[in-house]
Amino acid sequence: MFEFPFINPQQTQTPSGWPGLGTRLLPLVLAAVLTCSGAWAGDTNSSAAKEPVTIEKITVTANKMEEDLVKVPQSITVIDEVMLEEKGIKSVPDLIREIPNMTASSSAHGNAVNFRGLNPSMFTNNNPVVIYIDGVAHSGREGFDASLANAERVEVLRGPQGTLYGKDAIGAVINIVTKKPDNDWHGKIGTEYGSENHMSGVFNTNGALIDDKLYLGLNGQYSQDDGWIENDNPERDDEFNKEDDRRVNLNLTMMPTDKFTARISLTNEYTRTYGIDGYGLLGGPRLSDFSRDDAEHVDMDARTRQITENNAQSLALSYDFGTVNLDSVTTHKLLEYDGTYDADFGNDPLFTGLTQFDDTEVENWSQELRLSSTNDEGFRWVAGVYFDTETRDQGPYGMQFPTGFGNFEMNAESETDATTLAAFGQVMIPFAEQFELTLGGRYQRIEKEIDMSVYYLPVGVSGPSMFDFKADKAWYAFLPKAAFSWQFADDWSTFVSYSKGYMPGGFNYFAQAGGVEENSFEPQISSNYEWGIKGSFERASVAASIFYMDIEDVHVYKAIGTMYVTDNAKKAHSQGVELEATYRPLDGLELSTALGLIEAEYDDYDYGSGNYDGKNIEMTPTHSLRAGVAYTHPSGFYGRADVRNFGKQYFYDDANKGFAKEDGYTLVDAKIGYRLDDWDFYVYGRNLTDEEYVSMFMSNSMVGLISYGDPRSFGIGTTYYF
Repeated sequence: MFEFPFINPQQTQTPSGWPGLGTRLLPLVLAAVLTCSGAWAGDTNSSAAKEPVTIEKITVTANKMEEDLVKVPQSITVIDEVMLEEKGIKSVPDLIREIPNMTASSSAHGNAVNFRGLNPSMFTNNNPVVIYIDGVAHSGREGFDASLANAERVEVLRGPQGTLYGKDAIGAVINIVTKKPDNDWHGKIGTEYGSENHMSGVFNTNGALIDDKLYLGLNGQYSQDDGWIENDNPERDDEFNKEDDRRVNLNLTMMPTDKFTARISLTNEYTRTYGIDGYGLLGGPRLSDFSRDDAEHVDMDARTRQITENNAQSLALSYDFGTVNLDSVTTHKLLEYDGTYDADFGNDPLFTGLTQFDDTEVENWSQELRLSSTNDEGFRWVAGVYFDTETRDQGPYGMQFPTGFGNFEMNAESETDATTLAAFGQVMIPFAEQFELTLGGRYQRIEKEIDMSVYYLPVGVSGPSMFDFKADKAWYAFLPKAAFSWQFADDWSTFVSYSKGYMPGGFNYFAQAGGVEENSFEPQISSNYEWGIKGSFERASVAASIFYMDIEDVHVYKAIGTMYVTDNAKKAHSQGVELEATYRPLDGLELSTALGLIEAEYDDYDYGSGNYDGKNIEMTPTHSLRAGVAYTHPSGFYGRADVRNFGKQYFYDDANKGFAKEDGYTLVDAKIGYRLDDWDFYVYGRNLTDEEYVSMFMSNSMVGLISYGDPRSFGIGTTYYF
């Protein structure tokens, strides 16, 4: 497969050196939880404890039915509408920064997510984390985002979710739960202005067209900015990495009877990005050859632009039979991606006017039928069947480059068809009053077929293909899940769980020779073990977990010359600790923290001329730490500050056959505002210390590419609620 040097930010690595991490840190986590328990519980007799501050019960739909968060035997982070507003979380990448051991980096092909050492797969284009909103799932790197304008809460289900959420949910699920409309009309309108001519707007409204029968919801958001990089090339726009983005959703909910509900949802998402958040260097450079100061002024002679448009429609039908619910979710998605890039991400005379390019269209249909029990306590179950079909038309897809015989172009044109069939089920069995056993599984069959032609011709010249490749392959898998939970107090529970994660195999989208074996890769499969404890006091909540993951056939990429292909590393492992806590000592004051520690290493990775055994898995920070303080005064003034620290990580450097180390970094964000009646006025600052940090690095024998995180920025905004 021929990949652009920047297309896959999946590769990095984490440092090793924590043998037996789970065993060694178990006492520490227990001690931390018990210390917090003693401190918070013991403080209940103080004067502060008399304040009317409580931690409310949280309901989640992790098992596709409403349940108490404390009773669900898995690690879940819940961020409600208030927290989304307070922290200015407007996108999925913003949200990901709140989750321990989860990071996102932007590239020309959308957002690449790393979670617990799991990275995106280059030639399935899937992230290890799946977004669900209104029944529409999305795991692809292109357009990996969603509007949060109508979100009631976001549930981040950490760990494999394949049993109920499908083949791509090897790492986690971001489940966006939208607001349920009622007879009264509600909504909001907001706008912001900030650094680099940043402008954004958001609107949301929903209510009844016919009371108790027909409801309408309409929401959307828009943003644009000029970017922080200037292109000094006189032939090109000087605003190099500017972008604009819009997201609109229309939904209708019909309730002709008390037992039947139908919901139609239509979504359009459009993103246009110019440039990248960095630059390139020729000749297989090292990470140390780059700097953010150099990135602020670039000289690129060819246009670099990516346009992504995603249209999705879903129809959700639900009928309540009394003791059983029947649900049907039908979805259709059409994603169109058009990218053109400066071939060398610079202005070398040999590459003048030459480009890289990618024109892709992906169409997907899916259908799920699900039966589930209606009770939220006692014996509960869910079962169903799932079907989807996907067609990926890709091409032109390739690159122009100079040779001793003039400028040539390599281009791959392909069509890949994929079909998935699955049956799934899960039961929750309570016993002995305080205990519950969860058993589930998913059996699935995935078949993929590819028809590809590769061309190697002078630029502007048509002719016959250099290589043709046709193949089809099917994979079968059973994904079990088992969990045991003990509710040892009214608001406290602990659990242990086992689950299997899965990321589909596939074919390289670019090839020059070989057959099925040389141009395909196997599914990535993980066995996951986790222990956790969670609960709440009157004024505090705590959740802690320890996980261990054995990973087989890890999806990795390597370069053959200037071409990138996906391959499998035989074995790897990941182990770590996650802790989240919230404390409200006084009315209006909230302290919160989240900590993730991780070791993720390759155990058996032969890359042909050597091995990377014992190397850290790329793009996995050794730790992530978030600490926040928020205060709201009865007069309407409020403020919050959040500090995030990420440990060192490694990026895969194929040109130099090694892993480049990047030191850790710290980000500081703050927001101050005033609420007056239905209005909210605020100012904010992000990356207040102007930290310089790398978000993506790739290098092959021809060119290396780097992206940086956004520099310091400020802004003002206002929102009106009605």
